[in-house]
Amino acid sequence: MNSATILVIDDESQIRKLLEITLDSNGYKTNFATTAKEGIAMAANHPPDLILLDLGLPDDDGQNVLKQLREWFQNPIIILSVKSAEEEIVKALDSGANDFLTKPFRTQELLARIRTALRNLNSQQIEPIISFDAVTIDLTSRLVKVNDEVVKLTATEYSLLILLVKNEGRVLTHQYILKEVWGPSYADQTQYLRVFIAQLRKKLEKDPNRPKHILTESGIGYRFNTN
Repeated sequence: MNSATILVIDDESQIRKLLEITLDSNGYKTNFATTAKEGIAMAANHPPDLILLDLGLPDDDGQNVLKQLREWFQNPIIILSVKSAEEEIVKALDSGANDFLTKPFRTQELLARIRTALRNLNSQQIEPIISFDAVTIDLTSRLVKVNDEVVKLTATEYSLLILLVKNEGRVLTHQYILKEVWGPSYADQTQYLRVFIAQLRKKLEKDPNRPKHILTESGIGYRFNTN
């Protein structure tokens, strides 16, 4: 069973009840706050392993709460919100959210996102050798193999791949990836990024047209998944 503590900051009683039943039945310890002020105080006084944060709180905008939490709270934060506009999602992710689910959400999907976020939290250091399907990445030698055959990646392709791998399960926005790999002056070159993502998929995915590991979050960015 799980032993992680999850803080839910949400003022909607039906959602809190659903989350209480879902999380408790899966072994998580849960605490609940109905306002931004209460949630921030609870996170400070009893830091949880993960926070589920609603953006529509009665006393403050959830985006502001996220920014305040990220000034000192390092553990995963997953946004749950009825707001589904791409700009809201991108803003939250760029402000430090690990993931974003739009209400109504499927409980099994939420649990999968929680497991991924907590798994990344518990692995303090990335393993020097990463394997998924037929792919092996040796971080020490900077070698990438598929079916034990070395795959030639450019320096940029390798940097992009490692950024995705180190953030497994987390949605990375186009702007974040471009700034990290190419620099701030490339922040708006989303077409440039799509070309490199396509190249990586062609070299690493079994079916590049139906990728299993380098996943697209439409209009937002990309998510890497080893499963």
